[in-house]
Amino acid sequence: MFNIIKQIIQWLGPYKKRLYVGFLFSFLQSVCIALPIVIAVKGLQLMLDDYYGLKTLELQTIWLLLFSLILAVFGRFIFSYLKAMYQESIGYEITADHRIKMGHTLKRVPLGFFHKHRIGDINSAVTTDLSFFEMMGIKMIDVVVNGYMMTFTIILFLLFSYPKLAAIPMFGVVGSYIFLILLQRQSRKNASSHQQSQHELASATLEYLRGMAVIKNFNQEGIASRNIQEAFRNSKQINMNIQKGFGAFNVGHRIVLKLSSLLLVLAAAYLVMNGQMELADMLLITLFSFVIFDSIEPISDAVHVLETISPILHKLNSIENTPYIDEKGKDIHLQQTNIRFDHVFFAYDKRPIIQDVSFTVKEGTTTAIVGPSGSGKTTLCNLIARFYDVNNGTICIDDININSMKLNNLLSSISMVFQKVYLFNDTIYNNILFGNPNASKNEVMEAAKKAQCHEFITSLEKGYDTTLSDGGSSLSGGEKQRISIARAMLKNAPIIILDEATASLDPENEALIQAALDKLIQGKTSIIIAHRLLTVQNADQIIVLDDGKIVQNGTHQTLIKEKGVYRNFIDIRQAAENWKLTT
Repeated sequence: MFNIIKQIIQWLGPYKKRLYVGFLFSFLQSVCIALPIVIAVKGLQLMLDDYYGLKTLELQTIWLLLFSLILAVFGRFIFSYLKAMYQESIGYEITADHRIKMGHTLKRVPLGFFHKHRIGDINSAVTTDLSFFEMMGIKMIDVVVNGYMMTFTIILFLLFSYPKLAAIPMFGVVGSYIFLILLQRQSRKNASSHQQSQHELASATLEYLRGMAVIKNFNQEGIASRNIQEAFRNSKQINMNIQKGFGAFNVGHRIVLKLSSLLLVLAAAYLVMNGQMELADMLLITLFSFVIFDSIEPISDAVHVLETISPILHKLNSIENTPYIDEKGKDIHLQQTNIRFDHVFFAYDKRPIIQDVSFTVKEGTTTAIVGPSGSGKTTLCNLIARFYDVNNGTICIDDININSMKLNNLLSSISMVFQKVYLFNDTIYNNILFGNPNASKNEVMEAAKKAQCHEFITSLEKGYDTTLSDGGSSLSGGEKQRISIARAMLKNAPIIILDEATASLDPENEALIQAALDKLIQGKTSIIIAHRLLTVQNADQIIVLDDGKIVQNGTHQTLIKEKGVYRNFIDIRQAAENWKLTT
């Protein structure tokens, strides 16, 4: 339990000092809680002494006791407020810092990281797990540390006033702690399964929602919902098992504390009966017995929460400490854009994708990459942008190994238009501006015009201020593609990578977009993945991939004369593009 608290405190980093100051205010708050009881009993003793004529109760003493009582009550609330100010906001601040840190980390990890970790798990870590820590992390420290602090403050008072009686609550604390250790072990067994059930719940929900269109299309709501229903059932069953496992230890913890309180009162009564303690002191002990363990009874609930937080911290640390893909990169700015592949090998896990690929793209030229589906075309472009690192060989730009560069320096020189377009849940204007946040409104609109999307944007009710739904699902595929092209145009990077950039466009707009792309790549180093003859035939060189290897390399004029993959590819494309209905 305290080891987990230590982990949490270490995770707080620069906020630890505020936490320690909060502990000080918590101690002072505990003193102020105990003082009114002491003052009230002291006043009662003075009243009894005055009643029996043993000692006169002076008005000055009454005012002093009243002032002390008011001061203690105000002190309790003041120190409670100060503790809250210093401690309770830490959870919100530290989670905000770690969300930003994780965002920076996820930007700089290899894309392979997202293949090894399910999106649902990552989403759960950034949202659910951090939110759980945000709401419960500091609160559990408060329950445990400040709870024991309150109890030990009262025990400390008993130790100075009635040393023999102080041993009773001490044994009560030790006895309850034994049950808490047993409860903690039980919780540790359940914590990982509980967290796993929550992650499976998040993943199943995301999968169900993302596949809703397919589910409705095939009318398979029942089959598709099996996973999510199973996840719900598992979560329910695990939570029920957890509660059943806690019962005995939780009851044992509370019984020990209640018996200790009762024993404390009985011991005080025995001392009074034997003339070893005043009646007023017994009243003080009795009042203390009601509150002495109030602050540590809830710790049994905190134990499970802390055991749940422990794997969360481990998971969050593993994500935050994932090595950056450019961890050893230097701040290098490219002067030229010649690209050279030198005996490059790459595999997803153990499945070879790129095998001994070598070629050069000269600055200012256009290279088209063609080949069958699964031949490694997109992977080749992803390697240039260093979404993944090669297993063997080197990729150089301007004779600089891209592995030696900071990722920001590399990507600032590259604009990519993907086949699968993703637009953010933001305005169309901001989605285009994403390519260059410093661009003016006129530059954004000019890029939209070149990409042939200005007309359909202005036809919308809110124009450029239209907010898109997640992923841009409120637009057609061609509209999304044109916005992504406008975004790339606005970035105006010296290296252009187009991955089937015209794949989603209708024939009427394809020629216009192709003309816009020709302007985009003019004078720049361009790599184009395409299947259409119109796109590839004017390239300075065409690289033909098959099964991850370069099988042909040349211009359209030379390759069309050779027997091989390229000529077969062109023949198939022409047959597909020239098909017609017959009667």
